[in-house]
Amino acid sequence: MIRILLLGCLWLSPVVLSAQLVNIESKRMQTDSLRFALNGDFSLNHTNNDGKQVTQLDMALTTQLKSKDLQKLYFLIGTYRLIDSGAENLQNAWFLHGRFNYKFRKLQWLRFETFIQGQYNQLLVVEQRNLIGAGLRVKWMDRARFTGYAGTSYLYEVEYSDRAGTTDYNHRNSTYLTVSYAPKSAKFSIANTVYYQPLYKELSDYRILEQFRLDVPLAEWFKVFTAYNYYLDRETPLNTREYTSNLNIGIGISL
Repeated sequence: MIRILLLGCLWLSPVVLSAQLVNIESKRMQTDSLRFALNGDFSLNHTNNDGKQVTQLDMALTTQLKSKDLQKLYFLIGTYRLIDSGAENLQNAWFLHGRFNYKFRKLQWLRFETFIQGQYNQLLVVEQRNLIGAGLRVKWMDRARFTGYAGTSYLYEVEYSDRAGTTDYNHRNSTYLTVSYAPKSAKFSIANTVYYQPLYKELSDYRILEQFRLDVPLAEWFKVFTAYNYYLDRETPLNTREYTSNLNIGIGISL
């Protein structure tokens, strides 16, 4: 019953980072021959300081479906974050991402990916960003306890900024590197991922995301997690640098 209630909350509100660059690697599911998987993260924080109240709600839902031959993978993420002080919303952000992944039969370490994404964050200079892209993903390390992936993709993105009064149409590269470790005891797992996204026409205009995540399973379907994120946008539509960082602690479920 508890599991059903948690899933109900996650379905009603499809965590998004404070930044407009989201770590898809942390949401991927290594399920081997399992064709369907569903993960959810939920965290809630309420603070009352001399009558001044702030409530923070983070939700994330990730689902994955594989074809019968396990060569094709369909991946969907929906996330939402709300920080409310009672008098106003201090942050309101959402994120949707859909991805198709194809594993080459003769090159099991190589995959082709294509994806579409939309996101909104009222705090940033670029409030909304929509994009579509495609590229390659390589499994460059596969050892007993360590796993490593790298990938590079082409992105076509449309960025809206109310503060700058601009709409930009960009051609951008997205390259990432991730390493994860899981001990034999399976009492925890850690992963670190770095994204680098420069414009093709101006390499000095780039975005960087760094994320470190620790997961501690308490049951087969239940875990707690801690994630630290740092995001840098080298050049915004206002010709300024913008960075955000956050530390998030919460719970997650897996089916």
